[in-house]
Amino acid sequence: MAAMPDKVDLVVARPEGLYCPPGDFYIDPWRPVARAVITHAHSDHARIGHAHYLAHTDSAGTLRTRLGADIDLQTLPYGEAIDHHGVRLSLHPAGHVLGSAQVRLEHGGRVWVASGDYKTEPDGTCTPFEPVPCDTFITESTFGLPIYRWPTQAVLFAEIDAWWRANAEAGRASVLFCYAFGKAQRILHGVDASIGPIVVHGAVEPLNAVYRAAGVALPETVRVSDAGVDAALLKRSLVLAPPSAQGTPWMKRFGNYADAFASGWMQLRGTRRRRGVDRGFVMSDHADWPGLQQAIAGTGAERVFVTHGSVQVMVRWLTENGLDAQGFKTEYGDEDDQETPSPSGGGLGRGPAALDGDAASPHPNLPPEGEGAKT
Repeated sequence: MAAMPDKVDLVVARPEGLYCPPGDFYIDPWRPVARAVITHAHSDHARIGHAHYLAHTDSAGTLRTRLGADIDLQTLPYGEAIDHHGVRLSLHPAGHVLGSAQVRLEHGGRVWVASGDYKTEPDGTCTPFEPVPCDTFITESTFGLPIYRWPTQAVLFAEIDAWWRANAEAGRASVLFCYAFGKAQRILHGVDASIGPIVVHGAVEPLNAVYRAAGVALPETVRVSDAGVDAALLKRSLVLAPPSAQGTPWMKRFGNYADAFASGWMQLRGTRRRRGVDRGFVMSDHADWPGLQQAIAGTGAERVFVTHGSVQVMVRWLTENGLDAQGFKTEYGDEDDQETPSPSGGGLGRGPAALDGDAASPHPNLPPEGEGAKT
């Protein structure tokens, strides 16, 4: 499709967020607005305070869990279009987390797609990414550098299973730090649950319930406060906890445990050491460098706007490959974004994660979670 620069852009950057002028609504705005289209429920994209929300049907549970049960929320299934002020709007799979969506806008013969955050390899916990043909594509670039290339699902979970099995045989709990929404459920869905019991932190279990209600197969999980959970069980267990639990009294009940961290940033040398864990697993809910290239090419877009991440590198690469590319300044961060500062002006909605039982406040020396707390 040919771009039409002579007409008003369908999405522009405003102080409140990305705005669609003909439709008079925002996409993932970071300041309160009257009408917000939400790509997914991570806290840097789904903020509290909007008068009206529109999101995918599978995002309803996570949005109400995080923003409040009484938010004014309208939902759409993938592919169903609505007309708002002459703009035809539909949502399409982004493959990032449960309910994540790309926003397709059609108006005046032009088609724009705002992708939000996305991942191109299916993981079994959400509808896989689908390229949506368009004139103009708005893409993230969280991991927009050639160094970032993810292992396959099979390789990743073979590594996690082998680590857990070895620890269980040695009588040590395997504590895996991961973000409560998205990564925790991917891990639950992908590991070999026959190795031992799975214990989850109180910040994780409410989101597990949302995934189960949406039909995602997750193995049985318990909390440390559940009846029958004793020292013998914990020594064989896989423990999923948010990063904010590291260094808190909640961790003491696991004794001499082994720990690890799951993040795309584990691809960088030294990240595991800075995190203070025994092991790092390269795992992200975002596209790696080949995935970003594949997704952009799949749209057929001749014009690309790049948001948070390695914006300058991605814009340069796109320009060198014959596309009209430029950056959009946004306040998005990422639940993976731990090694780089958030954009000025706030970026992520940060705060303590939900605590389990008598767990203390998040350890002050940890970087902000980026995901898992309400704004």
